Amino acid sequence: MFDEYGIPQGANLDEAALSKLYHFVYCSRAAEGVDDAEVCRIVETAQRNNLVHGITGVLVFGSGVFFQWIEGPAAEIQKLIATLHRDKRHHDIVSLSQSEEERERLYPNWDMEKVEAEDIRLVLQDAFESAEDKNNRVALKRILKQLDLGALGRV
Repeated sequence: MFDEYGIPQGANLDEAALSKLYHFVYCSRAAEGVDDAEVCRIVETAQRNNLVHGITGVLVFGSGVFFQWIEGPAAEIQKLIATLHRDKRHHDIVSLSQSEEERERLYPNWDMEKVEAEDIRLVLQDAFESAEDKNNRVALKRILKQLDLGALGRV
């Protein structure tokens, strides 16, 4: 169905049709009480809102940790980033990557999709090891500890 990163199999990439896209990749810890049902509501709301604003992406949730890749027009992504920072359903937000470039969308058909968290620990460990910002390192350490504990209320 999909190759890596949600690109439909056999999709032709037309270099001339590339548009400027902004992407934001982050991880965070879910607030106490945020469960799979709440995450499903978050995804449903995101799907409605993102379609209107030209945003696509993927959300990974497991062991109380969010990992998300969002992409779209820079102004819309910046508004969404501000909204994410005000959202009380998570904390310890760590920006892993953000930039604007001319390229194809990684998730062209996903207004927002939730996927399983099978490899999230490896991604976060790599981010921790390469993080230069002290605050990001501290937050990533807490997030990794949360993953190791496997439950929201025990950190």
